[in-house]
Amino acid sequence: MSEKSETLAIVDIMAETGVGFGTSGARGLAEAMSDRVSYLYSIGFLQYLEKQRLIRPGDAVAFAGDFRPSTLRIMSAVAAAITDLGYCPRYCGRIPTPALAAYAYAENIASLMITGSHIPDDRNGIKFNLPHGEVLKADEAGIREQVVTVARSMFDERGAFVDSPSLPAEDSTAYRRYLSRYLDFLPAQCLLGRRVLIYEHSSVAASAMTEIFAGLGADVVRRGYSESFVPVDTEAVRSEDEELARTWADAEHFDLLVSTDGDGDRPLVGDEHGRWLRGDVAAVLAARYLDAEAVVTPVSSNTVAEKSDWFARVLRTRIGSPYVIEGMQQLRDEGFQRVIGYEANGGFLSVSPLDCDGRVLPALPTRDAIIVPLAILLLAGRHGVPVSHLAELLPPRFTASDRLKDFPTEISRRRIASLVAEPNVVAEHFPGLGVPSAVDLTDGLRMSFANQEVVHLRPSGNAPELRCYTEADSPERARALNNECLGQMQAWREQ
Repeated sequence: MSEKSETLAIVDIMAETGVGFGTSGARGLAEAMSDRVSYLYSIGFLQYLEKQRLIRPGDAVAFAGDFRPSTLRIMSAVAAAITDLGYCPRYCGRIPTPALAAYAYAENIASLMITGSHIPDDRNGIKFNLPHGEVLKADEAGIREQVVTVARSMFDERGAFVDSPSLPAEDSTAYRRYLSRYLDFLPAQCLLGRRVLIYEHSSVAASAMTEIFAGLGADVVRRGYSESFVPVDTEAVRSEDEELARTWADAEHFDLLVSTDGDGDRPLVGDEHGRWLRGDVAAVLAARYLDAEAVVTPVSSNTVAEKSDWFARVLRTRIGSPYVIEGMQQLRDEGFQRVIGYEANGGFLSVSPLDCDGRVLPALPTRDAIIVPLAILLLAGRHGVPVSHLAELLPPRFTASDRLKDFPTEISRRRIASLVAEPNVVAEHFPGLGVPSAVDLTDGLRMSFANQEVVHLRPSGNAPELRCYTEADSPERARALNNECLGQMQAWREQ
């Protein structure tokens, strides 16, 4: 090896920097995701695709980003990596993750999305997509094994470019096609007479939501813009966002309240009273409108999917879109035609085209946020009720979820392992529930009890957090149970 270059394996970069690699791509602290680290990860990803003969030099590679303060810098590093390996960088702008993915899949080209999704803006990430779909678990191993070589002179001692690269000109094709995806699928003016309030904060999807809802005839108002990044988590809605929704509902009329997380792949949908719907309930309602025959969802989602009797098959998986996609492919192989996947965060996926009155919605096997609020508002119209009344179509099952931040993963794993080994101890840690009547270890520890309540504990896969999901027959009880469990989990950290 030349003294002027260095060769590293991706696994060594992970150990050196703390920037992990998994289902959501590369993620870590923004300062750890230096130009050098972002460049090397991108090189490793493209090398892997080359070796799999999925791409070859000269091909276009698309990329885009969210509104985090570190995103512009990381996008420049990604563009440099694409160029240096002999590919043609296609910069799609600041657009939603599903907009980039839908475009790249249709073009059969690789793509990279620079985003940290819902996590705080002191962190960021790069999500990698194959030309035909998301990176799956088998691909992760191959990318980790890549060995990359880089000239030492490219970066200074802090890992910053010595000569900063520039971004290519922006290509708006991906964004325009994303709008057309929904404007062409749904009937013109189908939302005429409806008023939609868009909570835009720092979501990269705010403009797309505005154009799509307005393009279908809705009266759209935008509220809550933020110049600084807001870490909206659709699985654990912040108290500030709950208060904002109530304030807007008190001040003005609207039929639907809608937002997304930072990169626009997870929906946040509220009714006319400013009450946010759980993502897994919103997704079930959307699947109903789209006449899904079978659904695939992680083990953390509400059991309303089974209890509704709306679907011929419900398949449960581990948490993460790659597992949902694999489950959807399994059901399609078994002969199901209209297969939908969704996650507890509301992210909605399809592996087959969906038709509606002669119009076709192309498959999009990655999380999307736009289709869910559209389908919910149209479902309410189909039944002639406001959005708040759609809950009456469902059995009374309610979920709550929250997380403890900065919770060491090793403590989470150790405590959960002790509960698995000694189920009788559960009654001591969670008074009033007793010993679990059923235990599911598909992903974390999901415990069902005789009173039909559920507690699911799971260390986060991409941050030092311990998540808790609870389910009960009323929203009040689900939240109270969640608070009780969080209190016990907090005590674990302090012991």
